[in-house]
Amino acid sequence: MKTQAVIRKNAYFDSVTLMAISKKIEGIDGVVNAMVSMGTDMNKELLQNAGLMTEVVEKAKPSDLIIAFQVVDESISEKVLDDIEETLKKKSSSSKGESEVAPASINSAIKILPEVNIAVVSLPGQYAAKEAMRALKNGLHVMLFSDNVSIEEEVELKKYAHEQGLLLMGPDCGTAILNNVGLCFANEVRAGSIGVVGASGTGTQEITVLIDRFGGGVSQVIGTGGRDLTEEVGGIMMCDALAALNADEETSVIVLISKPPVKSVADKVIAEAGKCTKPVVICFINSDAQTAEGTEIYFEGTLEGAARKAVNLSGDVPNKVEEQEADYHTYSDMINEFQESRTFEQQYVRGLFCGGTLCDEAMYIFKDSIQDSNANVYCNVAKKAEEKLVDPYQSVEHSFVDLGDDNFTVGKPHPMIDPGLRNSRILQEAMDPTVAVILVDVVLGYGSHTDPAGVTVTAIKEAKAIAEKENRSICFIAYVCGTEKDVQNFTLQEAKLAAEGVILTKSNAKAARLAALIVGGEKL
Repeated sequence: MKTQAVIRKNAYFDSVTLMAISKKIEGIDGVVNAMVSMGTDMNKELLQNAGLMTEVVEKAKPSDLIIAFQVVDESISEKVLDDIEETLKKKSSSSKGESEVAPASINSAIKILPEVNIAVVSLPGQYAAKEAMRALKNGLHVMLFSDNVSIEEEVELKKYAHEQGLLLMGPDCGTAILNNVGLCFANEVRAGSIGVVGASGTGTQEITVLIDRFGGGVSQVIGTGGRDLTEEVGGIMMCDALAALNADEETSVIVLISKPPVKSVADKVIAEAGKCTKPVVICFINSDAQTAEGTEIYFEGTLEGAARKAVNLSGDVPNKVEEQEADYHTYSDMINEFQESRTFEQQYVRGLFCGGTLCDEAMYIFKDSIQDSNANVYCNVAKKAEEKLVDPYQSVEHSFVDLGDDNFTVGKPHPMIDPGLRNSRILQEAMDPTVAVILVDVVLGYGSHTDPAGVTVTAIKEAKAIAEKENRSICFIAYVCGTEKDVQNFTLQEAKLAAEGVILTKSNAKAARLAALIVGGEKL
């Protein structure tokens, strides 16, 4: 086996492009491993761990492009290099064709486009905070997509933004819809009067998708980043966004979404909500549904419940949206057949999620719904130590895995961009004779893979074949988070899953409840 490495001096390409090229090269016959990346210290560490470090790689600077790969036969090295160079050349030409001028900095971009009032920053974390502050000082709102920004930098940025009357969405903010324009990961949803503030990317996507499905629409959708409601940050951006939506004439109802914050920050947010002149629906996931006496604050514990409540309060639909019982009987024959055929060993559910908040919500709903109150339910991102997977790469008993967590995505594309990461985990779980149900989410919209259901079905077919060889069957449940207007098309994506015998539900919450019902041994 031969390791090859080539350096291209001062050649920058974004990380998503380079990850896609790496995956493409790994698919060439005879290539064992490949990584095309910038020469940062973190990437060099990844190359070292992957066995791709050479003297040439060691000398690369952060501004240099590293092309490294291993082949079983040195004779194909030239072909691999030609393929990489051709792909990079096409990408470079495409980028140049998108705009006559490619600004090299925020300052030059402002000179070219003086009417712009928001900057999206997507850089390695070590550089992101500096550029975000530069944008704020130029009077721009900022969506900070980057992660690995220190919490001290986040506090500094948000305090400065607050003082200037600007939004600092992030860091690690994946979803926003401003003036009906989706930014980063977002769905194509109906315009309306519901404003959303989300400390969660896929949680925000789920809320907006369900609002659309229930007949409502959104005015503005503002992300805060997942750490905004920590004690250190103190909910600065959620409170500022709440105030902005309260002042927005196009917004009649406000929805706040977050995983449960610490009590001091929750109290602060609730107090700010109490000052609003509009109804506020608060979804601290896995909290109890309730109403704050004497206020127009409504608490919902699920994303589905929050979306329904917001639509009903908005008046955007003529008739009240009622909670509907899950129509699991559509799949009764399939479920009953599985119950009769599954082996005694098949006791467990494995939830494999691209969306972190969808994973979190599903885990808690499943735990509350399962008949066996002594069942152990684990998750790689659980807050409680006793619920956390010791090894995120190895499921035990009932396990819910957020495959978008940093453990899985360092040096690799997020599974919403490339579902291949989850596909390998599906096959891994299929080899476990104790697995009864595999539960997945399929997230559509801007930024996501162009055919996530199609890619996932490939793994489902192979997983079923693995089980059949051992005289087992596996029940697959999926929830598609998307709309008809998304480029991937909701109906088309569901059809691809249904054709492979996957049970489909109309919300993430319903998928988790159905998984609990099936492993509980119930027949329909």
